[in-house]
Amino acid sequence: MKPWHLIDTSPVPDGTDTLQLWQRDTEWSIRLARGGELMNSRAFGSERALAELVCPGLAKVRKPRVLVGGLGLGHTVAAALAALPPHAEVVVAELVPAVVHWNRGPLGHLADHPLDDERTRVHVGDVAELIASSTGQWDAMLLDVDNGPDGLTRDDNQRLYSRAGLTAARRALRPGGTLAVWSAHPSAPFFRRLRGTNMQVTEHKVRARAGKKGGRHTVWLASRPTK
Repeated sequence: MKPWHLIDTSPVPDGTDTLQLWQRDTEWSIRLARGGELMNSRAFGSERALAELVCPGLAKVRKPRVLVGGLGLGHTVAAALAALPPHAEVVVAELVPAVVHWNRGPLGHLADHPLDDERTRVHVGDVAELIASSTGQWDAMLLDVDNGPDGLTRDDNQRLYSRAGLTAARRALRPGGTLAVWSAHPSAPFFRRLRGTNMQVTEHKVRARAGKKGGRHTVWLASRPTK
């Protein structure tokens, strides 16, 4: 088996850890220096499903606005763009500037360069802060931050999945808008918190890899009432 090679590193802005970009032949991986893989180019089915469960329903919206929290390897953004009309806007909020740089460079081909699409705008910063400053602005918010509500590697991400964070997310949605949350694992406590926001909530099990391969991840959809 071919060896892994460390390509680049970047500190997380709050100083809690360092992200590492690794390559083995055509396979890419983003990891934490203290241990743990965050994403791998061989497993992106559930990241695409995060957008595919929501964005086709926006095809007839006049000017849909979609917020993607967490750029990763670009697959969620790419799947959203594939389903959205030409006049849509997709804002990608990414905390670590290096992840944006990697997606414009060595990782760009993995999802067919979604950041080059004229409908895409990149916001370098904390998606929780962007959501908190929004009121009725988004038709959909697709959150793939950390490993999900119960798999946090960065404590600050807890506020995104807290009751206050979910209330802010509901407020940031347009009437009829949908919040989609990705997680590596199921979470009954988070499901209860999400339902406590008075949105219509469904839970979906999706494959980690495209097709019928790999383990299963969880995606929750929560829709704000139209009235």
